[in-house]
Amino acid sequence: MTTAIGPRPAHGRPGPPPSIGPRAVVVGLLTAGTVVAVAHLVAGVLNPAADPVLAVGAVAIDLAPQPVKAFAIRTFGTADKLVLVAAVHVVLAAASGIIGAAALRRRRYGVIGLAAFTVIGVVAVLTRPTAVAVDATPTIAGAVAGLLAMLALVRSAGTVAVPPTGRPRLLNRRQFLATSGATALSAAAAATTGQALGVDRGVGTRSRATVRIPAPASPAPPLPASVRTDVDGVSPFHTTNRDFYRVDTALTVPQVDVDRWRLTLGGAVRRPRSWRFEELLGRELIERDITLNCVSNEVGGPYIGTARWTGVPLAPLLREAGLEVGPDQLVSRSVDGMTIGTPLRAVLDGRDAMLVVAMNGEPLPLEHGFPVRMLVPGLYGYVGACKWLTELEVTTFAAYDAYWVRRGWAADAPVKTASRVDTPRPFARRPAGPVMIAGVAWAQRRGISAVEIQVDDEPWRQARLAGGPSPDLWRQWSYRWDATPGSHTIRVRATDVAGATQTEERAAPFPSGATGWHSVTVTIT
Repeated sequence: MTTAIGPRPAHGRPGPPPSIGPRAVVVGLLTAGTVVAVAHLVAGVLNPAADPVLAVGAVAIDLAPQPVKAFAIRTFGTADKLVLVAAVHVVLAAASGIIGAAALRRRRYGVIGLAAFTVIGVVAVLTRPTAVAVDATPTIAGAVAGLLAMLALVRSAGTVAVPPTGRPRLLNRRQFLATSGATALSAAAAATTGQALGVDRGVGTRSRATVRIPAPASPAPPLPASVRTDVDGVSPFHTTNRDFYRVDTALTVPQVDVDRWRLTLGGAVRRPRSWRFEELLGRELIERDITLNCVSNEVGGPYIGTARWTGVPLAPLLREAGLEVGPDQLVSRSVDGMTIGTPLRAVLDGRDAMLVVAMNGEPLPLEHGFPVRMLVPGLYGYVGACKWLTELEVTTFAAYDAYWVRRGWAADAPVKTASRVDTPRPFARRPAGPVMIAGVAWAQRRGISAVEIQVDDEPWRQARLAGGPSPDLWRQWSYRWDATPGSHTIRVRATDVAGATQTEERAAPFPSGATGWHSVTVTIT
C-alpha cells in the first residue's frame, strides 16, 4: 500500500480536476472560517470597519447595478444588509470547497487560492474611502492564520489507497477529526472574541450616553389635535426612533466619539471653519417637526416618517464662512466616506435646513447618524440628509458628482406629491357596511390641499383631511366608505397646494422618485 496526500498525477502530467469531497469541504470551510474569524478578531482590536467581509460587501454595494440595488431594497427592505453579508459568506463557503480540494491535490494550489482571496480582501479594504494602510492588517492576519490551519488540516488528511479499487481512505481518521475539531474551536473562539471586542469598542454608544441636548431657542410649535385622525391603522403622526426607516450603504453603524469628532467647512468660502460638537450645541438650536422620505420608496412604500428634529440652522453657518459667488452645490461627507450633494439654494432659501443633533427628544440614534446628520426639508434623503456628518464643502455640480449621482440618480430631487392607503391593508377582509379608509399624503415644501378616493370605477370622492400646520409635514386623511359585498380596489391620489395632482403614470424610484396612484384590493363579505 502507498500513502499519499490525495491522488497524484502519473508521470508528471496533470491529473484530473480535484474532487470536492467531504475532506475537501472540511479543509476548505475550516480554512475560510479561520481566515474570517481571525480577521474579525483583529478588526475588533484595530478598526471594526476593516473587517474584510464587510469591505467586500461594501464593494458589492458600490458595484451593483441599479436594478440589483432596487430589487434588494424592494425584496428585503431594511434587512438587505444582513442578506448581503450572508451572501458574501455563502460565496466564500462555496469557493472554500474548491480551495480545499486544490490544497489536497497540491499544497501550493491551496496556497495560491488562499492568496487570491487575500488579495481580494486587501483590495476591498484599502479601496474604502476612509481606509489607511493599517486597515489591511486584519485581512493579512486572517490569511496567515488560515494558511497555518490549511497546512495542518492537509497534513492530517493523508490517505491510503485501498485495493482493489484504489479508493482513498483516511490514514489516521482520529488525527484528522482532532485537527478539524481544534481548528473549528479556535476559529469560534476568535470570532466570539472579535464580536465581544467590537461591542466593547462601541465608543459611539458610550459617547451618546454622555450627551445632553440643550433646550432649543426656537421650539417646535405645539401641534393642534386636528393633525391626527381617530382611525385605527393609520400611520402615527410622529414616527418613533425605533420604527423610523433606515436606508443607507453602511454595513456596520459607524461609532463616533463626540470628544474627537469635528465638522469642517471648506471649499468656496472665504473663511473655512471647523466646529467641535460642544461648539455646535452652544449655538442657538431650533426644533421642528419634519417629514423625511427616501427616494427608494416605491408607491405606497414604508420608507417615510415624521420626527421632531432638533439642530443647528445650517444657512447661518455657511453665511458666516463667507460664501463666494458662483457655487451651487453643498457636498456633505460622512465619516464612512459617503458623499451627498445638495442644491445650495435649498439650504439658503429660508427653509429649516439644519445640522440635526437630536431626534424625538433624545440625542440622535447611532443608526440615524449620531452625532450629527444633515436635514434639508423638501428633498429626498439621498440629496439632503447625510448621516454621520463630518465635512461640508461648498462647490458646484459641474465640479463634483456625489455618490448617488455618479450612479445615475438625479442631482436635484425635490420630493414628489404622493399618498398612501394605510388601512384597510391589502387583501383585508371586512364585513359589509361602513369601512374607514385612511392613510397619509405628503408634498414637502408645498403642502397637501386635497386627497381623493376612488373605489373600483366609481367617481373620485373627497377624503377628510386632518390638519396641516406646516408644508414640511405629511397629512393624515380618512374616508367613510359604505362597502358592499365583493372584491374591490381602492385608489388614492393627492393634490398639493400648488394645484398639481399626482400622476397616474407609474414610474420606478430611479432616478428621481416613484410616481403613480397607490391602490389596495380588499374583500367585503
